[in-house]
Amino acid sequence: MRYISLIFLSLIFSFSAVSQEFTYSDSLRGNLSEFRSCYDVFYYDLNVTVDDYQQKLINSSNTIHAIAISSFQKIQIDLFESLKIHSIEFEEKMLEFERIHNAVFVNFPRVINVNEKFNFKVMYSGKPRVAVNPPWDGGFSWEKDKNGNSWIGVSCQGLGASSWWPCKDHQSDEPDSMNITSTVRYPLQVISNGKKKSDKTFFSDKLQSKANKSSWFVSYPINNYNVTLCIGDYKYFNDYHVNNYDTLDLDYYVLKYNYNKAKDHFQQVKPMLECFEKYFGPYPFYKDGYTLIETPYLGMEHQSAIAYGNNYLPGYNGNRQFISGLDFDYIIIHETGHEWWGNSITTNDIADMWIHEGFCTYSEVLYVECIYGYDIMLDYVNNQKRSVRNDKPIIGPYNVNKKGSNDMYQKGSLMLHTLRSLIDNDSLWFSIIKGISEEFKYQIVDGAEIIEYINEKVDLDLYYFFQQYLYKSEIPTFEYKIQKKGREYTLLYRWNAIDDFNMNIKVNVETKDILLLPDNEWKEYSLGNVDIKSFKVREDLFYVNVKKIMSK
Repeated sequence: MRYISLIFLSLIFSFSAVSQEFTYSDSLRGNLSEFRSCYDVFYYDLNVTVDDYQQKLINSSNTIHAIAISSFQKIQIDLFESLKIHSIEFEEKMLEFERIHNAVFVNFPRVINVNEKFNFKVMYSGKPRVAVNPPWDGGFSWEKDKNGNSWIGVSCQGLGASSWWPCKDHQSDEPDSMNITSTVRYPLQVISNGKKKSDKTFFSDKLQSKANKSSWFVSYPINNYNVTLCIGDYKYFNDYHVNNYDTLDLDYYVLKYNYNKAKDHFQQVKPMLECFEKYFGPYPFYKDGYTLIETPYLGMEHQSAIAYGNNYLPGYNGNRQFISGLDFDYIIIHETGHEWWGNSITTNDIADMWIHEGFCTYSEVLYVECIYGYDIMLDYVNNQKRSVRNDKPIIGPYNVNKKGSNDMYQKGSLMLHTLRSLIDNDSLWFSIIKGISEEFKYQIVDGAEIIEYINEKVDLDLYYFFQQYLYKSEIPTFEYKIQKKGREYTLLYRWNAIDDFNMNIKVNVETKDILLLPDNEWKEYSLGNVDIKSFKVREDLFYVNVKKIMSK
């Protein structure tokens, strides 16, 4: 069953991508060629010195530890052309390398044999890309706080970690752990992912000033775009989240003049974590802790080091209409949801980013249900329809580093809400959501694997459901007619959707829900002698278009 369905889904993709054109540079970035698939990275040791003065430079090295999947003598790593590689060292020898766009092909002096562990060190420096509209168009954000101190953040999802450090820049390859050592000008602090292992103040020759140097260790697999630096004049405070199985450190780094505000505002964190652990299982990174860091951009889900820039406001930077008039901080809730969806579970290809964004946006819905109740949840999830454009498919083309439509957020969430209604068994539904989170923890997945998992748990054929919502830009349209004969009413109904689309749907008459099983052909259902003005399609439970056709 799994083998047949995966072929089916790949065929759907091939039809959707046939008209798109991509460059060689796109393939270098997005494809797992023989020069990338021949090795697997298990550890990065990144060392970055950040010069926040006029030059805005980084002077850095990264030691890449990997294992050979097949024998080779040449590999590809990735680093933007704006950053100069000074040397690549392997077994006390300087390696030859060549650049093609942002790809770097490294030649080894001998064959690296299958299953052999090896490491090499890349020395580099330069001006990293400046963020244009972070985090969506990311890079380094070089800002000043209200006291005139440097305030720097790094965001690179989509852009790529290779915009500031050399790596195998493909989502399919996460290191099992990572060390991040950073040096910044005193009295600035640098906060990164994981747990701080060391901290010292010294005179830096590179910066020609007194400097702070800290090392952070990530003890879990981490995808490259989640690695970050947050640099500023921070004040630290902490708290703890205690549950039945462990105690989680809650660490907060905020600008000093926002300390009192943050102490009160971050009280939202513990109730949120209780809700998410109820639905998704334990927070995935207990050993590394949970950290919020104030940043000069809106926010980003950096693993165990969440960037926070929502100005201590409810909603989306104060826009409460975005969250259906409720009173929580959208950035805290959404970016924390990513710790399960995107950080713990990561997709092989960004074409499948709906797993990250759709499930994470749906985590907001479950948070609202947990805190405010079911009816308010319905208002919240239906409010998400305002943001959907239905402009192109949610799933993008594979192997070229290209995501699909931004509808992966709200439309992805609405698709999952619709699926809950279709399954119509909350006990089963919540076991599926938690099951995905726990069974795929710390794994790299394809979207098709998640679809398969869901399909195997329910007594439904969901392939056409996912084909409609993920691979087509338009949503299905429920068409209906109402005919009257004497005092009796008859409902005629069908789907205007892809061939063989057969999703169940509910309509309501006189407060009674009726389950219908439409397909592409007209069907009839006798409503009887009812108050026809009370008829409505349950659009609050299903994300569909509704079209009433007037009978002739």
